Amino acid sequence: QAQLVESGGGLVQTGGSQRLSCAASGRTFSGYNLAWFRQAPGKEREFVAAISWSSGNTYYTDSVKGRFTMSRDDVKNTVYLQMNSLKPEDTAVYYCAAHARGYDTTDAGRYDYWGQGTQVTVSS
Repeated sequence: QAQLVESGGGLVQTGGSQRLSCAASGRTFSGYNLAWFRQAPGKEREFVAAISWSSGNTYYTDSVKGRFTMSRDDVKNTVYLQMNSLKPEDTAVYYCAAHARGYDTTDAGRYDYWGQGTQVTVSS
């Protein structure tokens, strides 16, 4: 069973950059589709980005396209979310998630494994 641990959150000013990491323990990412979600106070958890295990393709929600980049390092068994040009509306708890269902999805309900989350706060 995969265990996911996020790191890299914190306080950043508007326009700044931050990189989140998600490391797997207990097993490798092999065969798992991975994603980042976020949840702001009083809002539902929303999809941010995903990377397909089979194709390596990445997918982003419209609000982060051109600013965020998701990548993975199979040697380090870690996925990253590079966030640039951050805005106050990016403030949220960011979660790493994984599933091994064999298809790409932005539906949080399809992800079986979740990290504990890391807080990202963008000050205006």
